[in-house]
Amino acid sequence: MLLNMKEMLKVANENHFAVPAFNLNESEFLKGVLGACCLKRSPVIIAVHPDELDFIGDCFFEMVRSEAHRADIPVTIHLDHGSTVDQIIRAIRCGFTSVMIDASRLPYEENVRLTKTVAALAHSVGVSVEAELGTIGNTGNSAEGGAERIIYTDPDQAKLFADETNVDSLAVAIGTAHGIYPKDMKPELKLDLLEKIKAMIAIPIVLHGGSSNPDNEIMRAVEIGVSKINISSDIKAAFFKECRNVLKNQDLREPNDVYQPCIEAMQEVIFHKIHLFHSEGKADLYR
Repeated sequence: MLLNMKEMLKVANENHFAVPAFNLNESEFLKGVLGACCLKRSPVIIAVHPDELDFIGDCFFEMVRSEAHRADIPVTIHLDHGSTVDQIIRAIRCGFTSVMIDASRLPYEENVRLTKTVAALAHSVGVSVEAELGTIGNTGNSAEGGAERIIYTDPDQAKLFADETNVDSLAVAIGTAHGIYPKDMKPELKLDLLEKIKAMIAIPIVLHGGSSNPDNEIMRAVEIGVSKINISSDIKAAFFKECRNVLKNQDLREPNDVYQPCIEAMQEVIFHKIHLFHSEGKADLYR
């Protein structure tokens, strides 16, 4: 069942769970993500960064859309961290049902102007729009990038931004960073700030940089009202850790022999995230 993200997150926001958004850039990840989410009856957002889109190419999404339509759970295909109108148009032409315009590192007025432009464009063809206010940190080991310094989202400005831009969801900065945290970097979410933002805006709230954060903080963020959490590094780390282990057997050469254990290792992480986000069984709410 293929939905846009406005439809997807409306249900999550009303029923107090978060939809997992998993980044992928190859068919093994598509198989693993959809298989795990179907098994747990969890709605899912398939997220693709522009760099990942460049790597796999536009034609890949004919298969993604086909698999999404065949799945018996709600699926959204979402452009993650698009930064230009051209990237947005490319994603829409590929059949994405949702796009993110990330102009968070621009001055506030420019962020509003570009976001309004994208919202008007995407909404005209039924595609939902996510934006970002404040900046997500960067651990230095993530394809999604991020800012050197976290600029926390101001709750009053968040309300003004949502009203001015007409976006469908808002990614906020409360202390997360993209990537896997180094041993000397301790993540800590400002959950009191999240509560203030939630009280100010009606549209669904998105949390980027969801990998490697303490489970108790993520669960509390969901309880406060986050409706979508992005996970990229955690599932990639699990997949390729197992891949390195499997390839110690140098006689293996068949992809199904190499990749199946890697998919299963990744799915264990996915199952855990679904539990944290309270999204297991929530696919049935969309019927």
